[in-house]
Amino acid sequence: MRSLWKAALLAGVAFGAISTPALAQDEPAAEEAVAVDEVVVTVRRREESLLDVPVAVTNYSAERLEATGARDITDLTRTTPSLTMQVARGSNSTLISFIRGVGQQDPLWGFEPGVGLYIDDVYIARPQGAVLDIFDISRIEVLRGPQGTLYGRNTIGGAIKYVTDKIGEEPELRARVNLGSYSQRDFIVSGELPINDMLAVSGAVAKYDRDGYGENLLTGAEHYDKDVLAARASIEFSPADTLFFRLSGDLVEDDSNPRHGYRELPPSPGSVYDTMAGAGDRNSVETSGASLLAQWEASDTLTFKSITAYRAGTTEGPIDFDGLPGPILDIPAYYDDHQFSQEFQLVYSGDRVQAVAGVYYLNANAAGAFDTVVGAFNLTTFTAGSVDTESVAVFADVSFDVTERLAVSVGGRWTQDDKTGTVYRQQFLGIRSPFFGNAAAIPLAIRTDYTNSDTYEQFTPRVSATYEITEDLTVYGSYAQGFKSGGFDMRGDAVLYPDTVEGYDPETVTTYELGLKGSVLDRRLTFATAIFHSAYEDMQVTVQYPSGATVASVVDNVGEATIKGWELEASARFTDNLTANVMLSYIDAEFDEYLSFIPGAPGVGGPCAPNPPSPPVPAGCFVDVKDLRDFQNTPEWTGAISFNYSHPLPNGWGELNFVPAAAYRGDMQMFETAAPLLDQEAYWLIDASLVWSSEDDRYRVGLHGKNLTDEEYRVGGYNFPGPVLGDSVIGFYGPPRTWTVSLDVRF
Repeated sequence: MRSLWKAALLAGVAFGAISTPALAQDEPAAEEAVAVDEVVVTVRRREESLLDVPVAVTNYSAERLEATGARDITDLTRTTPSLTMQVARGSNSTLISFIRGVGQQDPLWGFEPGVGLYIDDVYIARPQGAVLDIFDISRIEVLRGPQGTLYGRNTIGGAIKYVTDKIGEEPELRARVNLGSYSQRDFIVSGELPINDMLAVSGAVAKYDRDGYGENLLTGAEHYDKDVLAARASIEFSPADTLFFRLSGDLVEDDSNPRHGYRELPPSPGSVYDTMAGAGDRNSVETSGASLLAQWEASDTLTFKSITAYRAGTTEGPIDFDGLPGPILDIPAYYDDHQFSQEFQLVYSGDRVQAVAGVYYLNANAAGAFDTVVGAFNLTTFTAGSVDTESVAVFADVSFDVTERLAVSVGGRWTQDDKTGTVYRQQFLGIRSPFFGNAAAIPLAIRTDYTNSDTYEQFTPRVSATYEITEDLTVYGSYAQGFKSGGFDMRGDAVLYPDTVEGYDPETVTTYELGLKGSVLDRRLTFATAIFHSAYEDMQVTVQYPSGATVASVVDNVGEATIKGWELEASARFTDNLTANVMLSYIDAEFDEYLSFIPGAPGVGGPCAPNPPSPPVPAGCFVDVKDLRDFQNTPEWTGAISFNYSHPLPNGWGELNFVPAAAYRGDMQMFETAAPLLDQEAYWLIDASLVWSSEDDRYRVGLHGKNLTDEEYRVGGYNFPGPVLGDSVIGFYGPPRTWTVSLDVRF
């Protein structure tokens, strides 16, 4: 009954937002003045109207994000259908993303994300440092559903595109200062300078500082603080009207203190943002990259593109699983990764045919090491390894206008991934291993030591059709498939689970989608709605569980699932001064099969076959526990509504904009197995912004309030109960109530 009440409430909000614009038809303003603006996106690697694209996509302009005081890309979770995007547990700038129930929570090196992240069409292979602050951008596009044709591997849930603008024709300098709660002090400076008709440069530097929402009660250090430096620069060169080159570089340095989380079991600190962790307060994340775009317009219809990119990153810091002063369950860790990619594109745009085709190459290495320290046994398990990936893909997507109203699109991508994984796991007597500073640690048994290679090959097709019912209303249907590459478990313990050396297979998602997009009521209301049905096969799931004096890991293809859902987005302009945005989504995700590894336990309906078959290794088996599992990071209902009221001030004093907003998220599990102490109940987040802009838009002053009701809500957690591991049930929480005053000046 409670769920039905919430559903009815949200549906009523959505219906009200859609139906109310009918009342605005009597307004005296001209139709053109109150029409919702057309939005242009590059979802299919070419510029198109958002309403013409047969893809479920949400577009965020820089202006919209600034008006709401968005801090980083995780704020998109509030207003995007079927999206969960959060800071990963135990980190400050590592990103986890789920779209329509598909994603990857574990950011360990070698594991592939299920949602692709792109900066100007450059694929970001690793999630470390990927919680991008929002500055110096044109827009962000969130594509939902498999994007395996044009965006390739690991976009089975969808893709997030962070898009920057080309340099303008006039010099510009912009400075922004944010001051707010918890001694927030942000300084952002960006500028662009056309040197002549052929050459232009741009750059941006941002420094973000904030005290912690809480405190490490043991050391006095800030907890949930922020200390980030980010920079971007680009050079654009156009030696001819048909040639364009852009060289870009970016850097992010995150020296915020480690997030150790909050103990959900006694002894617990007073605030959910406090900790008593003793693993250390030093944390460092650095990511950087460079890319070169070369574009040649061979004719009015044909364009060649080359995108060359290199990225690298390092992460160093501890995770204190127990949240207590002693080394009960501590994980000092180090990650290192780099990637090189090259993509060639051919874009054709004719009267009735539009096409994109190309080839893609990726060469990447992800490596790392960590200790699992179990103080009760004075024992440390050292784990280290790396994964080398070489990926090659060929893709094409062709759209054909059959008639003036009917268009069809056919595409496909062939991908081959060659992977080599190396995993080493050894136990030591002592607190920490020699790799992490304890030279006196006594070596014990080697539990894993292997190098193995495998090749994963997949063809992912996409077919869609769009039909213009009227000039302002389009219906579309699509079939799309995506795959996430297989790999090797970097935590795999070959003693407990010998098959870990064989790795795990790719997973695939096949989605059927039917959507309706358009504008009605004299274009005062623009909306997009879609229903979808996804078949999720060979699902990769990571399970970590206590085993004696250590924590064991199993990554395997557990089975299959069916995901069905409905999504709605709408924008309405009631008058020249009042607009509204509404979002509503529903997901029904169920496991059809879930094979769980049970060490030494009997199976359902009979005994397990021993695996491995003889002592001293404990027997184990896989059993189907689909009725005991649920999807993680996937609430059944999400919704949001916001308004924007603008009020011109007299005598040329500019304009005031007031933006109140409310976002709802339903009940959500942190893992596939229920964890009552961690699983998050439904909640609302209430925000509001008041922004003054000068008449010439050179000056802006904003007041932004986030989470005004001071809701306490979890965004992640660890679950290792039991006295040996210190009852390590740790929750990580979203930001509390905050206020920010921003001053923006353009020169």
